[in-house]
Amino acid sequence: MGWQLESQLKGWIEGSSLVAGTQPRPFLHGSNSSCECELEGMLPPYLSACLDHVHNLRLEFEPSREASRRAAIELLMVLAGRALGLRGLCLECRGEKPLFDAGRDVLEAVHAVCGAARELRHLDLRRLPFTLDDALVLQAARGCPELHSLFLDNSTLVGSVGPGSVLELLEACPRLRALGLHLASLSHAILEELAAPDRAPFALLALRCACPEDARASPLSNEAWAALHRRHPGLAVELELEPALPFESVTRVLQPAIPVAALRLNLSGDTVGPVRFAAHHYASTLCVLEVRAAASAELNAALKELAARCAALREVHCFCVVSHSVLDAFRAHCPRLRTYTLKLTREPHPWRPTLVA
Repeated sequence: MGWQLESQLKGWIEGSSLVAGTQPRPFLHGSNSSCECELEGMLPPYLSACLDHVHNLRLEFEPSREASRRAAIELLMVLAGRALGLRGLCLECRGEKPLFDAGRDVLEAVHAVCGAARELRHLDLRRLPFTLDDALVLQAARGCPELHSLFLDNSTLVGSVGPGSVLELLEACPRLRALGLHLASLSHAILEELAAPDRAPFALLALRCACPEDARASPLSNEAWAALHRRHPGLAVELELEPALPFESVTRVLQPAIPVAALRLNLSGDTVGPVRFAAHHYASTLCVLEVRAAASAELNAALKELAARCAALREVHCFCVVSHSVLDAFRAHCPRLRTYTLKLTREPHPWRPTLVA
């Protein structure tokens, strides 16, 4: 066990970052404290006392390491018993998930926190590699009426959150402003609820299309998206399209009226068509583009067209070699560009982005 520097834990009062299951190595970032630990047995008394004052916690752990996993679960269960002041919780798994690991022990701890944290406003589960389900969403709806953001768009290959539970969440949490979902969890009824006249301003909808359920999801009409955008003119939508989505599903997902701010394309089929579609329909809203595809002259041409039309772009990342003319096009037409990954020759991975001075 090795929790160090009790005085540093005072920095957790407004924001905390905790890594469970590694050797002691504390460090500070402004008002945030991050303490890495090897935890065996009960929490140290001074840490336990500090949990009463934690408002925002980011907890990292390795599910494949028993000590790290046990430490994370124990901390969450203790926190659930004294979560009155908790405002934000972000869970992030490092390393590989054990094969066939459903994460029931971790999810039960998250359930417990959601049942106790009445003032919880931000819950981010994007980095949990376990299948999230209706029971968790309904627990959040019942236990966390003050939620402002909830992110369930994780990397699981099974979509088990149905639109009905999401609709119940929206009705129970009228202040929700940001929501991350798999596409299969979305429906026309949800878009209508978000567009209701008495709804608080809605800012962000992040949609991940990565599992078979997403590929079979019912199409959402362009008219429904247009109504939602009229109701919330500041709405930003993030779309992440993964290989599980076949071409016909891609054409159903990409509706012209969606105010797409970030588009991440990692498709097994045609990528040129979606890039051209974005150039024509998302020119006024697109800020981030990420493309994983095979290099081709057609893709180069589509990227140059997008660069010429999307002047609001701040980031563009292409994980394939592009022509020099593509790089020139983004530099010339995108004055707000701040970072890009546009490689002219193949380099050893990982490819590092270039920051614009």
